[in-house]
This record gives sequence, structure tokens and C-alpha cells, in this order.
Amino acid sequence: MKDKTIDYVLRTTWLAVNKMYNEEAAQFGTTMATGFALLSIDPEKGTPSTSLGPKMGMEATSLSRTLKTMEEKGLIERKPNPEDGRGVLIHLTEFGKEKRAYSRDRVLTFNETIKENVSPEELQNFHKVTEVINHMISNKKIYKQKEPAIK
Repeated sequence: MKDKTIDYVLRTTWLAVNKMYNEEAAQFGTTMATGFALLSIDPEKGTPSTSLGPKMGMEATSLSRTLKTMEEKGLIERKPNPEDGRGVLIHLTEFGKEKRAYSRDRVLTFNETIKENVSPEELQNFHKVTEVINHMISNKKIYKQKEPAIK
């Protein structure tokens, strides 16, 4: 294919970013998913476990594995939610806060490096295009939901 499709460019770019973050995280015996989880947890108040999945765009099964690994490594601890007796809050340990700061630094370094190499107008256009894509997908403007075929 001579011209690359939009989804191809998005996918290959995301895979490159994912690989870059995973290579960086591997130096410290962790993964990008762990770093993303650390950044998604409120460092002061903790975060309800039920809101982490949607916040991160992860399936419950994958999130459960990630949280279990994080707990085993001493990055997080689970505490009962005082406002909801059935819920659990995920809190960062001091070690988790240290690793969160490192993850945050890696993300900010990536962002600053891109900003140094892309004009503000180009970056604004990038954000505009991704907003349109997300809006169209979430409002089912690309593929209409069809009734399931009856067998």
C-alpha cells in the first residue's frame, strides 16, 4: 500500500511508544502498564479499584494481574474504602510513590522532547485530529452497530 492508512499510522506509532516505555521500564524490572497504573493512582487519597480500569482503558482481568504484581512488588496496598464498605482503595506505598515520580519524569521527558521537535500548531492539529477520532468512535459514527445475525 503506497499511502498509509490513519489506523496504520496510529497503531505503529503507539506500538513504538509502547516499546520505548517498556524498554525503559524493563531497566527497573517493571512494565509500562505498571508505570501507567502508578500515574493513575492518586498519591494522596488513593483511588477506588473500580475506577482504575476505565481510567486506564484496561480490562478487569489485565488490571487485576497488574495490581497483583504491583502489590507483590510493594508498590501498592489495598485498604477498605471508608465511604463504601464494599469498595477497596488502592494506595501507593512510599516505594510506589518513588516509582510513580520516576514514571512521571519519563512521561514528561517524552512530552518535552516531542514539543521541542514539533511546532505548537502541529501539536494542536494532532490533538484536534485525535479528539475527532475519539468522538467519532465513542458516538459510533464510523461503524453503525448492527443487529447480531440470528443462526
